[in-house]
Order: sequence, then C-alpha cells, then structure tokens
Amino acid sequence: MIKQTYNLTTAIKQIKHYLCLGCILILPISSVFAETIDPPVDIINTEENVIIDSAVTELSLPENEHYEELFTENDTKEQQTENVITSEDNNDLNTVTTTETNTGSQQTVDAPLCYNQLLQEELDNLASAHNKEDMTELSEPDPGQPLTGRHFAILGQPKYSDDFTHFDYVNPQAPKGGTIKFAALGNYDNFNRFSRRGAPEGRSGELFETLFTMSEDEKGSYYPLLAESVTYSADYSWAEVSINPAARFHDNSPVTAEDVEFSFDKFMTEGVPQYRSYQQGVTVETIAPLTVKITLPEPNRERLIGFLSSLRILPKHFWQDHRLDEPLSTPPFGSGPYYISDYKLGQYAVYQRDPNYWGKDLPVNVGRYNFDQIRYDYYLDDSVALEAFKAGAYDFRLEGQPKNWNTQYTGDNFDQGYIIKTELDVTEAPNARWLAFNINRPIFSDRKVREALTLAFDFNWLNRAFYYDTYKQPQSYFENTEYAASGLPTEEELQWLTPFKEVIPPAAFGEAFQLPPSDGSGFNRDNLLKADQLLKEAGWIIENQQRVNAITKEPFEFELLLYMGSNLQYVQPFQKNLQRLGINMKISMVDYAQINSRMRVLDYDMLPSVYYAYTYPASSLKIMWGSDYLNSSWNSSGLHNEAIDSLLQSIENNQDNADNLLSLGRALDRVLTHEYAMIPMWYPRYTFYAYWNKFSLPEIKPKYAMGLDTWWYDKDKVQILPTNRQ
Repeated sequence: MIKQTYNLTTAIKQIKHYLCLGCILILPISSVFAETIDPPVDIINTEENVIIDSAVTELSLPENEHYEELFTENDTKEQQTENVITSEDNNDLNTVTTTETNTGSQQTVDAPLCYNQLLQEELDNLASAHNKEDMTELSEPDPGQPLTGRHFAILGQPKYSDDFTHFDYVNPQAPKGGTIKFAALGNYDNFNRFSRRGAPEGRSGELFETLFTMSEDEKGSYYPLLAESVTYSADYSWAEVSINPAARFHDNSPVTAEDVEFSFDKFMTEGVPQYRSYQQGVTVETIAPLTVKITLPEPNRERLIGFLSSLRILPKHFWQDHRLDEPLSTPPFGSGPYYISDYKLGQYAVYQRDPNYWGKDLPVNVGRYNFDQIRYDYYLDDSVALEAFKAGAYDFRLEGQPKNWNTQYTGDNFDQGYIIKTELDVTEAPNARWLAFNINRPIFSDRKVREALTLAFDFNWLNRAFYYDTYKQPQSYFENTEYAASGLPTEEELQWLTPFKEVIPPAAFGEAFQLPPSDGSGFNRDNLLKADQLLKEAGWIIENQQRVNAITKEPFEFELLLYMGSNLQYVQPFQKNLQRLGINMKISMVDYAQINSRMRVLDYDMLPSVYYAYTYPASSLKIMWGSDYLNSSWNSSGLHNEAIDSLLQSIENNQDNADNLLSLGRALDRVLTHEYAMIPMWYPRYTFYAYWNKFSLPEIKPKYAMGLDTWWYDKDKVQILPTNRQ
C-alpha cells in the first residue's frame, strides 16, 4: 500500500473531472454547480462532490472552488454520506421507508457537426488577423488607464507567468489513449446539470467550459481557457473579455461573445434563484464578435474575478430551443475535452475525448485529459459495487467506509500488486459532514433544543466502534484554517460582534465552540444529562417515558430524511440516544429526485448535509447563510439573522484587507457554531482510494487535488495484469 501526504483543499477536488455530480462515485460522488459556485454560491448549476461514506471528500467543485452554489442546487447525491444499507445496518430500524425510480433508453451519440459555416469562416478570418498582446497578470487597482491581463489571483499573485507552457503537476508528454471506468451509486434520468428537477448525470456539467480556469497547486489563481485576455477598470467595476478565436463547441461552431451574453441571460432568467439574487445589477453585453463586457453594479474585485472564472458558457444555437431549468433526455454539447458518446439512462454513460478538441494545446490543458474514454456505471448497492471493483469491472474507487478499507481490500489482486491502495492525509480545509436542523420547524426553533440533540450525537463512540478512529469531529466552519475561532474573542472580533449583542448567542462572546467529548463507552451519560436539562428549560418534559411539550403535551418526534442507499451505521446509535431522552426520530429514505424536490421547498425536519470547505471567508458565503438566499437549497438549516447578514456584507467589503478578513472569519465562525444550526458529525483524517495498476501518474502532484485528469493509461503496466483485467 502506498501512503502519501500532501495538502488537499477539499480532499480531492480534481477528481471533479471524473466523478459524477449527482451520484456517489464509488467513489460516491455528487453535485454542486446547479445552484452553487464558490464554496457555496448555489447559483448556476450543481457540480460534483464526492461522498466517502461517513467521510466526505469533494471530488469536484466547478472551476471556481467557491462559486458552485451560484449555478446549481445543493445536489443531495453529494450530500449522501456512507454508501448503502446492509442487512446488518438495518436490524433495528423499523421505521425506514424506501422509494426508487427506474429509467431506460439506450443511445449512441456521434460527435456534433458544425451548424453555421459562415460564422465560423468569419471568425477564422478574425483569428488569423488577431495580434496577441504582451499581457500581464490582473494587477492591483491603479488610478490610471484600464489594465489588461491574462491571469489573476484572488489572494496574492499567480504562480505561473504569461509564457508558461503547462502546469508543474502534469506530464506534458503523457500519451493519449485507453479507458478509465468509474462506478456511481444511484441512477440518473437526464443530462441537464442545471435542471431544477430530476437526477442529472453527474459529469454532464463538465461539458461546458468557463472563460478562465484555476490551477490545482495554488489557491484562487486563474488562467485563460475560453478567454484569451481581459481588460478591466482600475476599480474593478467592469471588464472586457477577449474570447480565444480558436474556441469551438463540439459541433465545430465558434464560441462567440453572443454565447457568453446568452449564457448569462439564460442563467438569470431560467437558472436557480440564488444566481439571480447574487448577480442582480450585473450586465453582460456583446461589443464585438469576440469581445464581451461585464459591468458590476458597484466595484468589487472578488466578484468580478469570480464571474470570469465561474460562468459556464452554453452554445446559444442549442439552448435557445431548450429550457435551462428542465431536464434533457438526450446529451447536450459544449466546448470541453469530452462529449457524451454512449449512454443508457440510469445505467451508464460514456464520455469520449474529442480528438479535435480546440483547447488541447492550451497551457492549462497540456498533459491533462489523457483518456480516450471515461465511463460511469451506476450501481444501486455499494457492497455490490465494491465486489465489482475487486473483480475488475471498473478501475478506480474512492472508499468512504473505514471498515471496508481495513477489512475488504485484501486478496491476491492486492498481494500481487494488481490493485494499488493509497492513503492521503487530509491537512487542508475539509468537506465536513453535518446533520442540519430545519430551524423553520417549530420543534427546532429553540437553540436549547438544538444544543440538546447535538449532545446526544456520540461521535467518539461512533468513531471507535465503526470508523477505526479515522474521523475527526468538526468544531468550526473553517476547520483546519486560520479563520477557525479559538479561545476568547479578540478586540477586533468584538468590534464586529458587539453591535449585535442582542441577536448573537451569549456563548459567542465566550470561549470558542467546543463540544464536550464523551468517554467513548457508548453510554454518553454526562452529555445526555446535560441534554435532558436543556430540553426541560426549553419546555420539553418527560411523561410516561416520553418527551412531550409541557403546555400542549405534543410528543417530541421528527423525521430524519436520507437518500435511499445511505449507510445507517451512525443513525442507529443516534436514534437510540434520542430514545433515551424520550424523543422519537423516524427515518425516511427516498431517491435522489425526491430528496432534491423536498430540499427545494424545505420539506424536511433534519437531513445530512455536506459543508464544503472554505479556505478563506469568501463573499459567496452569502449563499450559505445570507437572508437573501433562503430560496436556495444551500442553507440546509435556514439559519439567518441580521448579525450574520452584517458579517457577510463586511466580509464581501473586506476581501482586500487580510487583517479584517481574519477577524471577520473568526467572528462569523463564533456566531454560526454557537447557534447549533447543524450537528457536527465528522470529516476524514485520511482519503482512501484504490485503483487497478494500469495507470501512470506525473512525478509532481497538485497540492490541492488528486489530479486524476493528469493520469494516463500505461500500456506496459496493462500487459502485466491478468488478461481478463486488462
């Protein structure tokens, strides 16, 4: 087994190009860019995320790590934790109900053909006459003339210069060819990643590219993709983007400024509500065939950069005849390195590398996208999927269950080196798993009630009994970063908090949030006694061994909503602890489409939630906690108040002030944690994955990703494998 240590911002962000978004990629996986964008900007669509059993690892946020929430809904497939129910897991759960849907229809798709030869020829002429300028990185504001740049960073300066030829973490000579196969848990019924109903195929959002893209070995730096350069005002109130004249969609039609303007208008009129809220006042205007102007309602450096790196560009001539918020039964085309060549709804999808991909020689793409085909096979049961992996049915598996990792990854194929096991230490801000209260429900409106139920969750025992002590319990929404609150609030933090003393929980002015640990014995007696006292103070008493409201005598019972196939290991002990408090927690399990539908209208009492890693307090936190974005599905708890709104606005206003941003992040952390809007469950100490030994990797790995899109099919290694596994 190989054990490696390097930083992962969200434990495996780069798998994003390979894992589905609406599924659990065995490597359980999921989505984010449907009503999301940056750590959360639940605005445009829903991209990918990976759920590793109880451990959650983000495999794929959109190119801008904090803006996925803008474009998509909070796709529950990413939310799904562990993998599936086993007969052992389900022994004591008599209240579980399940629902599922099936789909069919097998299709094979050819690469699209050009639709407008005249426009293509016109732009080809423009391209041949195009003179490239000597560009520099997006600079700091200067009171002089507008500036022009080709790369930029939200924090600090970009690592790579204008004349870089490839990222350091790729092999520019990597051969092309071969197939890599993944498994996805669940099913899918359409190909529109931005649809507001149905279950889209997880990788379908990757068909579309952004104007700029990020590197995976630095935080928040962006380089040209569809764009070639950008000219912007010194105060960051507007930008004019020059589109690469070589850029083409899969049908060989050119990418134009009209496509950019159309894409923005499409998301504003048919996209998720949070996108319209976040981008209110922004205008996008075509000023030349290959130049588009973005104007903000007020100057904002981070917002301007975020726009340039997050908007997925749609082909106008296709989408003008289709609704963005409705499912697509057949695959759309985009401009990315892969198109969908074969599929059977709900069962599998095949992504074919476009041999004529327009951007294959761009510095940001050299050495990447090396597989001819990427295939996803869907499984309804993770135990079946695990056995399929060991038998060679697919090539790569991200394991979320420590028990599986320690007991099931054995046998001749492992002993002989046919399957490689790898562990990565998680040292950066992780995706963490929480249980979200719907505080709009009267039963959870009292903070004391929420704190009591939090105390009933016995993490230490779960971690020892089920998870081989491989998890940590989050104590912050900025875990593993300098923005996590600690000790007593500083004077700077108090300056932000004190004006809202009547709104903020008193505990936020004391020591930083820290849950009292249990002794790990499974009894959790001390915490349950504290929970009992809190419930009594909130007006919930015991009568006839049942917790009831002291006034109405209504019993304390609620529903935990889970995705069908979720692992129930953590649910049973939590349910039993609640029973000891006289509380009845019912468990309902529904399919992906149903749980998303219920999330959109806040039709639940409690559900598991993945809180995606924030490496710094980004303005996109408004999507997660702001009062203006309660109609999005990213704020699972519904928590909001004037204190939080004020802190979020100050965070947006201080993106260029590192000192203020530090105290603001810690102040916000104090408020959020002491509100007990969600029960902290866990995040992984390690990332576990295994793969059949038929691939090679670059010598240098990206700092903030696994880098699957830099791997390649190694014909020499394949020859060593058994014939039926090649």
